[in-house]
Amino acid sequence: MNSVTTARIPDLAALLEGLDLRAEWVGLRYVSRDYSYRSFRDGRPAENRSGQDAGIMVEVLCDGQFAYAASACLEPGAVADAARRAADLARRSAPYALFRFDVSARPPARGSYVSTSHAPELSARSTNELLRELNERMSGPEILSCDSHAWTTQERMALVSSNGSSIEQSVDYLTLDYAATAGVDGVTQRRTANGSFARSYQGGAELIDRVQLLSDAERVAAEARELCRAPECPTGKMDLVLAPDQMMLQIHESVGHPLELDRILGDERNYAGFSFVRPKDFGRLQYGSRLMNIVYDPAVPGEFASYGFDDTGLAASRTHLIREGLLLAGLGGVESQLRSQLPGVAVGRAMSWNRAPIDRMANLNLEPGPHSREEIISSVERGVLMQSNRSWSIDDYRRKFQFGCEYARLIENGRLTGVVRNPNYRGVTNEFWARLAMVGDASTREIYGTPFCGKGEPNQLIRVGHAAPLCLFRGIDVFGGGA
Repeated sequence: MNSVTTARIPDLAALLEGLDLRAEWVGLRYVSRDYSYRSFRDGRPAENRSGQDAGIMVEVLCDGQFAYAASACLEPGAVADAARRAADLARRSAPYALFRFDVSARPPARGSYVSTSHAPELSARSTNELLRELNERMSGPEILSCDSHAWTTQERMALVSSNGSSIEQSVDYLTLDYAATAGVDGVTQRRTANGSFARSYQGGAELIDRVQLLSDAERVAAEARELCRAPECPTGKMDLVLAPDQMMLQIHESVGHPLELDRILGDERNYAGFSFVRPKDFGRLQYGSRLMNIVYDPAVPGEFASYGFDDTGLAASRTHLIREGLLLAGLGGVESQLRSQLPGVAVGRAMSWNRAPIDRMANLNLEPGPHSREEIISSVERGVLMQSNRSWSIDDYRRKFQFGCEYARLIENGRLTGVVRNPNYRGVTNEFWARLAMVGDASTREIYGTPFCGKGEPNQLIRVGHAAPLCLFRGIDVFGGGA
């Protein structure tokens, strides 16, 4: 995998100069993507596919309204036709405007961003060999099925605008996933590496530690067998310790989505859902305990959603959304910020060249605290440590939730004891985060991501990153699969 895609960026400045269009503002956003997806199942190749994709999105501001049209053809005539279609759509929409924008919604920006990938290309042969070996390490007695996956993407984006923006970004992505399903005496359990497709990062072949991956695959299979023989997770109110790979889901569902400003404005209510957060809550709502510090951080090396600029051209910078439990800012791009008059960040993001940017999560992280893993575990008299998300359910307002995990161990009198299967917990967002009692230090912090965060009409799947330490929540409703 190289750090720059093979597609050549067209001369966007010349294409922009060639447009004969009456508009307050015009922007051209080019995106190219080279990708490969390879998988093995039960020792045999299951899927091998690769492809390239490229195109231009034309965005115009006419009569106070933004509108879009895209073209897979990069010839000047095709781009000009897309621009005319976008301008016509903007003018037709203007009489029905809910809000009128001006060019301040697209401040000019210039710069570049390149992900940190300097390793040689990850070839099809080496990828398939790794996936085969991972399958071999997970196979064996009591393993009903095993699978391994590798998804690589090289993406390049360039943006120019009529008021002087000129941006280029080049990013490599790698997702590795492997899992084993075991069956013992009629009990079936599946164990993944930190949750489905959670090992998603920016980078290339330098992320492949073959020895560690193969050793970890053996652990995954062993834990799948172990879970089949384990008793059900107990039911009751107890302390809950969440590993970083489950904190990823907790942050994503109960913090990230509720803070998206377009949800708060009602834009997503009929599809992806609403939010319990109201505009008046910013600067007032105590979202959780004083140990809760949530940051939007687009500059973490290797994290899945790092970037220099969002897809509207807004420069990205690290921002506290929640500080000491107090809600300060939302996940909203410049349009949502203007409409709501609320503070936001650079999260106007699009899935590809043929989608318009909307408010999306990016890197959303919980800051480390002062406590070691040993201090957290030793503070629990009766509780459970849960790892790796397996299932989730949360209401349309992102308030009441119920999450299930793959693997858990009991904590008794300050010590980790037996393994239990089918662990679940439930809560109400603000009440749950108010019970955050201890936050792990930097040594407990881990980074994960997902390529599958869905939202928008038409639907857009987008990459999101989450980093978190080990966390302790007091007095949580826990239940087993048999409850």
